[in-house]
Amino acid sequence: MKLTSESLKAMPSRRRAALVNSLSGFKSANLVGTADANGHCNLAIMSSVVHLGSDPALLGLIVRPGGDERHTLANILANGYYSLNHVHADIVAEAHQTAARYAQHTSEFEATGLTPQWWPDFPAPLVAEANVKMAMQLREHHPLEINGTHFLIGEVMAVELPDVAVGEDGAVDLTIADSVALSGLDSYHRAQLHKRMAYAKPELPPRELDN
Repeated sequence: MKLTSESLKAMPSRRRAALVNSLSGFKSANLVGTADANGHCNLAIMSSVVHLGSDPALLGLIVRPGGDERHTLANILANGYYSLNHVHADIVAEAHQTAARYAQHTSEFEATGLTPQWWPDFPAPLVAEANVKMAMQLREHHPLEINGTHFLIGEVMAVELPDVAVGEDGAVDLTIADSVALSGLDSYHRAQLHKRMAYAKPELPPRELDN
């Protein structure tokens, strides 16, 4: 199958969305936790988190202003803080349900049975059930004119994850954390480590690392 931009535009919208959402490959699945000025909590699943740099530790997040993500965006812009929480296999159903379009003051925590966790001096809820969770502070906000989305750049202020998942070299084994990946709009995958490769150098052939 070969599709052009014209044939993509001619597709029914739901079919096009399902197809295009699959083209970027496997994506991380994160629950984004926020709170408004009155303490009302919001939780939304997103698959658009990207690594931007490690010093400072920066992660990017694409947020859509409509639909189930509109309250998340408003809270982050007003509050300046949010959490990122890896979805793992045991909470896939609850995490997926946060995509439902609940009313503004209906907490997805309460609706799905997930538990808000508060860290001292951090004004956004984390997900108690998550194995990997991060406290984020908004550093930059870039509205994207091309499709009306918003690119948020956040700094990792604190992170909690299983000790056994962190290797001596700092690499995190996400299979130990049981973090799942997303493909398309609704397909969740459990990861399996295939191999680790050494740092690539032009004068050396590809080399595998011992797991």
